Amino acid sequence: MKLEHLKKKLASVEQIPSLYYLIKWLIICTFLGIIAGSFSAFFLKSLEWATLYREANYWIIALLPIGGFIIGITYHLYGNSVVKGNNLLLEEFHSPKKIIPFKMAPLVLFGTVITHLFGGSAGREGTAVQIGGAVADQFTKIFKLTNGDRKIVLIAGISAGFASVFGTPLAGGIFALEVLILGRIRLDAIVPSFLAAVLANYFCEIWDISHTHYHIDSVAEMTPVNLLWAILAGIIFGLVAMLFSKSTHFWANLFKKLIKYPPLRPTIGGVILAIIIYSIGTTKYIGLGVPTIVESFSSNMNSYDFLAKLLFTSFTLGAGFKGGEVTPLFYIGATLGNVLIWFIPLPMGLLAGMGFVAVFAGATNTPIACTVMGIELFGIEAGVFIAIACSVSYLFSGHTGVYTSQIIGSPKNTSVIKDKGLTLSEIDERKHQK
Repeated sequence: MKLEHLKKKLASVEQIPSLYYLIKWLIICTFLGIIAGSFSAFFLKSLEWATLYREANYWIIALLPIGGFIIGITYHLYGNSVVKGNNLLLEEFHSPKKIIPFKMAPLVLFGTVITHLFGGSAGREGTAVQIGGAVADQFTKIFKLTNGDRKIVLIAGISAGFASVFGTPLAGGIFALEVLILGRIRLDAIVPSFLAAVLANYFCEIWDISHTHYHIDSVAEMTPVNLLWAILAGIIFGLVAMLFSKSTHFWANLFKKLIKYPPLRPTIGGVILAIIIYSIGTTKYIGLGVPTIVESFSSNMNSYDFLAKLLFTSFTLGAGFKGGEVTPLFYIGATLGNVLIWFIPLPMGLLAGMGFVAVFAGATNTPIACTVMGIELFGIEAGVFIAIACSVSYLFSGHTGVYTSQIIGSPKNTSVIKDKGLTLSEIDERKHQK
């Protein structure tokens, strides 16, 4: 009788199944962290090599059309099922159909390195997230996961990829929970998301990978007047984030409309980009642009740098080259924040740091993750300014974003958008029909 009573007592203790849940996801996230973190390390090393080789061999930019054709024909022949990239991850999360093919990982890694090697303007987050998501979804078969657990493992994969490529495990964990549904956070996956982020970042750094460090020299006091200046900056960051999203979609739709054969889109786009790059005589606006981002925290930048990077990146991605949007968004935001010092009386480094994460927040609709990222990268001293900039940017970027498959869980402004459950692309279509 005592034994039976003890069993019943243990069965009623909520922490017992919670312990099982924790152990299960710790095992899964450890495997995921090892694989995704190692993939990210290899990817970052490959990007470093591609960037150094391109900068030392300026002539290779002339081969950008060939690089574009290689990417285009590769995806046309072998990657039709994964060509949607990050949007495919979101679609599989919301409406599961089939396991994401593992080939997404090597294809996007190859395509992104080719893009950077020959002189396209792109980032790395999209690549890392796709690698993490593709790797994670293979565990659905291996561990025979339920549909509910499959959604959680996809979140963990996104978290692992994001955290390891930027060296920001806290932001990576929150980003994966926040990016899937606009205005909602999936707290049911919070433990696996953070486990995957921390472990992937750890295993990435084991490969002797160093992430870029940024520094804000001085932070202003948060006064009512400075609060208003921070709000104004956030509005500008949000509008530019919206411009970036709309520009990327504009170029993508234009290329699809004018060029029916997919491999020719990046090919012709590569011809145009190569001509422009040689015409302006600088590689400042191609690749990741990390040196310019670092410089924007302490030196005066050109007033047009942010706009040039926006156009180069949106055109590159719209033409069909591969890579992420986030690092270019860092570039756009940091250089834009740098020039706002002309009329906003806040320290240059602070404005650059605010723009760095706020434009990203507006374009991806992830203000909380971006606020945490800003604190991880720049320190808690700038946290209040960063939070204001990110939240206001999120509001003023409207119901747009680089991930068109994001579903609206809570509209940003119910007086503008009342519908829930629609994707950003569906919202955009309704606007055009009006």
